[in-house]
Amino acid sequence: MAGGPPKALPSTGPHSLRDMPHPLAGSSSEEAVGGDSTPSPDLLMARSFGDKDLILPNGGTPAGTSSPASSSSLLNRLQLDDDIDGETRDLFVIVDDPKKHVCTMETYITYRITTKSTRVEFDLPEYSVRRRYQDFDWLRSKLEESQPTHLIPPLPEKFVVKGVVDRFSEEFVETRRKALDKFLKRITDHPVLSFNEHFNIFLTAKDLNAYKKQGIALLTRMGESVKHVTGGYKLRTRPLEFAAIGDYLDTFALKLGTIDRIAQRIIKEEIEYLVELREYGPVYSTWSTLEGELAEPLEGVSACIGNCSTALEELTDDMTEDFLPVLREYILYSDSMKSVLKKRDQVQAEYEAKLEAVALRKEDRPKVPADVEKCQDRMECFNADLKADMERWQNNKRQDFRQLLMGMADKNIQYYEKCLMAWESIIPLLQEKQEAK
Repeated sequence: MAGGPPKALPSTGPHSLRDMPHPLAGSSSEEAVGGDSTPSPDLLMARSFGDKDLILPNGGTPAGTSSPASSSSLLNRLQLDDDIDGETRDLFVIVDDPKKHVCTMETYITYRITTKSTRVEFDLPEYSVRRRYQDFDWLRSKLEESQPTHLIPPLPEKFVVKGVVDRFSEEFVETRRKALDKFLKRITDHPVLSFNEHFNIFLTAKDLNAYKKQGIALLTRMGESVKHVTGGYKLRTRPLEFAAIGDYLDTFALKLGTIDRIAQRIIKEEIEYLVELREYGPVYSTWSTLEGELAEPLEGVSACIGNCSTALEELTDDMTEDFLPVLREYILYSDSMKSVLKKRDQVQAEYEAKLEAVALRKEDRPKVPADVEKCQDRMECFNADLKADMERWQNNKRQDFRQLLMGMADKNIQYYEKCLMAWESIIPLLQEKQEAK
């Protein structure tokens, strides 16, 4: 499987920096996480987030900009009626046009990221930049650092997609392009992540390397301090609602992993069967040259087997390109959610450790220190954001798997209909030969 030839990169000019105020600064976490969505029936989600409003610290910082996209309107290529919860979208992102770059030290693929937005955070209505996989990896790392309380969508595996050998083949590149496009659309649809400063930089900055060289973020250092504080402290107990989430994710990942392994075996067997069919059909064709009256029916059988081979190849491709990637994405999604759960547990452990330290003080009326209150606020913020993201993830999961299973059913129906039509087409030919006798 050979990939497409390399293409030249379009050149764009540098632009100045600007300040980007965050539209969610000062809003309650209940608003920021989209609080009115319907609770998931898969898990019992508690709706009580505490007696006080929670504030999300999402202040703005400077972001780089790049040249706008071409004059052709991106709106012509977008589905504007695909709104979320009835609200009009104001940010659209598309990943397309993969190009192969061959350099002295390495060979890599870049993808065009086209953005159109009416948000005030963007200086221009359209942007077009090129990014490689490691840039997407940088974005995800920055989102984890700056938004530790939120579920960050997973990226596809960096080097290996099972069943594909050549990472520069057209099939591999297209599978990865779809996964990267889904990754950005997940972020775009999120009410908090879509306003993140690093996401803005990723979509607009001409020179992303300047930002990638910056030092470790403050929140990362805070995370390390939490690990240090809680290193010798064991979490008493995870709240029941979060324990239920953890148990569900373990079972969910186990089931999907089993389905993934079996599906790959089925595809492997179908590919082996396809090889046999391709050798099987021509035998009837060569045999027909030795026969007189049987020549036409034998040619019909050969053509029938060829049609069945084509139908099976289409089914196998659909399973490989559409079915398996969704399974892998959600397996990785469960790992991401488990990671957020662990971070939440660390904050809870820190809070409990601080409370115990206050309780050990020999004071008649011990005053709760400010750092303990801040830790409590962080824990409540974690709880609210995690529950909201889990609810959103459950809704997306139901929609994605309904669509996936419906598509799989439709593709299998088409496959068997094509095979049925192929075999039915030779019956009249055989009947004609019998009547002639």
